[in-house]
Amino acid sequence: MVLYVVIIIFIISPFFPATENPHWFFRTPDFIRLQSLTIQVVLLALFLIFKNSFTLFSWILLAALLGSIIYQVVKVFPYSSLYPRNKPDFASDGCVSILAGNVLQDNTQYDLLKTEIKQYNPDLVLTMESDIKWEEGLSEIEKVYPYTVKIPLDNYYGMHLYSKTDLINVEINYHVEEGVPSIFFEYPLSENQTIFFACLHPAPPSPTENETSKERDAELMIVGKKLRKLDKPVVVCGDMNDVVWSRTTRLFKKMTAMIDPRIGRGFFPTYHADYWLMRFPLDHLFHTKDLFVKTMVRTKNFGSDHFAMYYEIHHKKRRKTETKGELNGDEKKEVEEKIEEGK
Repeated sequence: MVLYVVIIIFIISPFFPATENPHWFFRTPDFIRLQSLTIQVVLLALFLIFKNSFTLFSWILLAALLGSIIYQVVKVFPYSSLYPRNKPDFASDGCVSILAGNVLQDNTQYDLLKTEIKQYNPDLVLTMESDIKWEEGLSEIEKVYPYTVKIPLDNYYGMHLYSKTDLINVEINYHVEEGVPSIFFEYPLSENQTIFFACLHPAPPSPTENETSKERDAELMIVGKKLRKLDKPVVVCGDMNDVVWSRTTRLFKKMTAMIDPRIGRGFFPTYHADYWLMRFPLDHLFHTKDLFVKTMVRTKNFGSDHFAMYYEIHHKKRRKTETKGELNGDEKKEVEEKIEEGK
């Protein structure tokens, strides 16, 4: 009987996010799809091992469990390394690299992150959850990265950006919540070409922070609407506090015609760095189709609850920019509703 109850729970719960209820309880199954899928397979094996005779209810339960497993596999399979993908071997006429990571405000192992920065030697370094202590702890790298954007906050939403190159049109935005910033800028790839960067760290839906995902969803939709008006290559990067297979993130990618370089490469789970059984892919980078990511690496643990990510982003030769994806009427309405609900 206990096995039946657990199976029923794991049959139903993966469909909670499909209700579009923004409360954290209904969004959590999106985060733990890999873990719950593993549990479902174990439950399936236990059910077949211990079930001696099958009744109509048993067959229905078995069919429902298999259906739920298939539903989850369809959701996550494109982000596994088994999914076929085209090799990023396009002709490149420029490159920019970025190392981005949530440093964990309470973490004081500054030297470990500086070691990762030295190893990868990126053009840009983005830190999230960085306060004044992190600013001081990383001050040494400003010898190599003299161009900076500093937002030291002690509310776990500080951000710092370090660049080897002078940046263009830098903006600090607070789109939805006071104290939750984002950084926009243009990176000069060449004399005639820039790449627009949007660095984000929206608050997650959780029992300890925002009760619902409304604020996070609204920020992604607001940024997406802005990007649709641009006529240049775009990169969106940061700790999105969302998984790539969620409805909101998929809608964001569709409205901006962006690519997720994770597809076909692997899940790259970045949180929680200390517990490998409970890791989720929360840190993302999306880019327009005129760009491609040649190298994508998860760094070593540097004391944070997140791993950092390193990306080498190239501009494709003679590729036209496209930032306005096709949305149907219902999707356009959904975008506006999410923005309105999050304000």
